[in-house]
Amino acid sequence: MAFKKPLVITAGEPAGIGPELCLTLAHEPLPCGVVVISDANLLRERAEATGIKTTITEIDVADAATMNAANGELLVISEPFPAPVECGRLNPTNAPALLDGLRRAVSACLDGQFAGLVTAPLQKSVINDAGVPFSGHTEFLAELTDAQSPVMLLVTGDLRVALASTHLPLRDVPDSLTRKGLRKVLQVLVDDLQSRFGIDEPEIVVCGLNPHAGESGHLGSEDADIIAPVVDEFVTRGINVRGPLPADTAFTPAAGHKDAVLAMYHDQGLPVLKYAGFGNAVNVTLGLPIIRTSVDHGTALDLAGTGQADNGSLLHAIRLAAELAAA
Repeated sequence: MAFKKPLVITAGEPAGIGPELCLTLAHEPLPCGVVVISDANLLRERAEATGIKTTITEIDVADAATMNAANGELLVISEPFPAPVECGRLNPTNAPALLDGLRRAVSACLDGQFAGLVTAPLQKSVINDAGVPFSGHTEFLAELTDAQSPVMLLVTGDLRVALASTHLPLRDVPDSLTRKGLRKVLQVLVDDLQSRFGIDEPEIVVCGLNPHAGESGHLGSEDADIIAPVVDEFVTRGINVRGPLPADTAFTPAAGHKDAVLAMYHDQGLPVLKYAGFGNAVNVTLGLPIIRTSVDHGTALDLAGTGQADNGSLLHAIRLAAELAAA
């Protein structure tokens, strides 16, 4: 890889599988150095509970770029949790410390101490139960980095699916779609496919919102009134964008998509991608001034502490973050 700085990894919800997924990294051939932000004592306890024999070495942020982990060693910037952690049992008391760890990771990336950020899964509900309004990593990271138009993109193999809206109740999606907002999302998608993925002239398929892309207005007006005019604007500028296409065929080979599909809402696009590559998919946040990737799964509270969680998605997230950093 053409960079020397490590990636920083946040271990996610402490009662979930994130900490033990991070422990496995000490035994994997990785494309670059990694440093984990979590409670160092929690990681030691989880290593003993799961039998993942790992040496936890606590370091400071300032030393991260100059240290190399030995085989079986994990470098950790410790962010202690105030309450004891029990596998599978959520505790809102620990939510503020969890978010503090994310803040430290983002700040260090913005300062240039890390090449990028990789996040293990969070449990949104327990953060909200702690009294902190939280809709997801994407929105939180955008707030921390002053990013105006974060875009959620999931990648598995050659399939890339971006979302025009993120974590919204389904009934709120139509009202959230505007020409201005869709224009911003599509521009971020084009820009980051070019700058981060090295695709000079990206080809993008845009899904319609309604069945049959509105059926000429008989099944909703959003496709004709909002989506189609924005697509036409990009086509006029010479950008290879097609749509709105019916979402039930937009992902098929007949649609001829090449570089990305833009879905209008979370469960329009992600079921297709996760069916195609669950466990191997990576979540990428576009539109940020830093590189951020994440796993494609949740906290798996029922697996926490068993040592049986699959680290495949985390490994893919690290590899993609390393590729983006090298580019």
